[in-house]
Amino acid sequence: MKLPGAPQPGTAPVHKKSLWARLGPGLISGAADDDPSGIATYSQVGAAFGYSILWTAFFTLPLMIGIQTVSARIGRVTGYGLAANIRKHYPPWLLYAVVGLLLVANTINIAADIGAMGAALQLLIGGSAHWYAIGFGVLSLVLQVLVPFPRYAPLLKALTMALLAYVATVFVVRIPWDQVLYQTLLPALSLKPDYVVAVVAVFGTTISPYLFFWQASQEVEEQRATPGERPLTKAPKQATAELQRIKVDTYLGMAFSNIVAFFIMLTAAVTLHLHGVTDIQTSAQAAQALRPLAGDFAFMLFCAGIVGTGLLAVPILAGSAAYAVAESFKWRMGLGLQFMQARGFYAIVVVATVLGVALNFTAIDPIKALFWSAVINGVISVPVMVVMMLMAVRSDIMGRFVISRRLQLLGWLGAASMAAVVLAMFATWGQ
Repeated sequence: MKLPGAPQPGTAPVHKKSLWARLGPGLISGAADDDPSGIATYSQVGAAFGYSILWTAFFTLPLMIGIQTVSARIGRVTGYGLAANIRKHYPPWLLYAVVGLLLVANTINIAADIGAMGAALQLLIGGSAHWYAIGFGVLSLVLQVLVPFPRYAPLLKALTMALLAYVATVFVVRIPWDQVLYQTLLPALSLKPDYVVAVVAVFGTTISPYLFFWQASQEVEEQRATPGERPLTKAPKQATAELQRIKVDTYLGMAFSNIVAFFIMLTAAVTLHLHGVTDIQTSAQAAQALRPLAGDFAFMLFCAGIVGTGLLAVPILAGSAAYAVAESFKWRMGLGLQFMQARGFYAIVVVATVLGVALNFTAIDPIKALFWSAVINGVISVPVMVVMMLMAVRSDIMGRFVISRRLQLLGWLGAASMAAVVLAMFATWGQ
């Protein structure tokens, strides 16, 4: 469904729209990447390794831009999401393996995010974190299932601003910028297993499979919802404006995401790590540990950011899983449809969200699994990225819009880098 400000037939060309109006799937995908599970991971590695981990935010930025641009282009050019394209062009076992792993990983992430939101709200106002988790789950389902997406989309877009809380946090603590700059550009790298696993976790949090599926599917949703717009293979005259929009949207969205990730790691490094607090398990624990070191205002900003980003991320986690499953089985799908028009699609949204809430009431502690879910995402990303890159250079899939050599370089570099850190993790496991 077209986000506010997206071009409509008969309106001004894309380049005459305001910058905010030109942002949509890319901005939302980038912001959703800094969800409560991501905040926990960035806090954990910042607290554990200090400034020596900050380089990862800059190294992953061009890789993230490259692979997210590829996913968006596949959706807009072909008119199908990633799962539908895999179903059409690759063996069924590959499709079911990728979608199955995505569904499991997303459900765990939903559980972790909802639990983190409940814990953050408990820190702010007291009460029961479990009841808050139920409330956040219900709120997310009501917004996705009952509220028409044209009304819901502006809320998702506005929630991206919750991430500014982490930028603001940096300005209420003292930062030795000369040391930060030096150790970011010339980090003290290590091959110790815990450091390697931390790098994999950052990569897995930053370059996440659910974002690939979400952004591609949202490009398809927007194209189908706008009269006159067609897949670029069938309407090549629309390509210049649409590919430029994707470029601006994705570049700014991913830059926003990684800048925020950098500030979260920096906040943890300059407060927690420097004061000997190196073992952080959850985002709420990070906020609580921050309070005596940075003050009440920084604490409140950190907690508020957890809640805001969770409200943004949970629908995207559930939605990306639903798109992938629905595309795999040729179900009707789309957040712009009513529940009865796309029952299978919405059933996946409901099941993933309910299971996520339920996991917070079991012996399994999804919050403590945050770090390892990021590692799992890093492992899953490798085959997904390889398949995406293979699709993006096939003229029988992309027509004349096969990706450029520059984008190929970025995409393959991202896949190779992810594969390298995963292999390094396995090689150092147990040492």
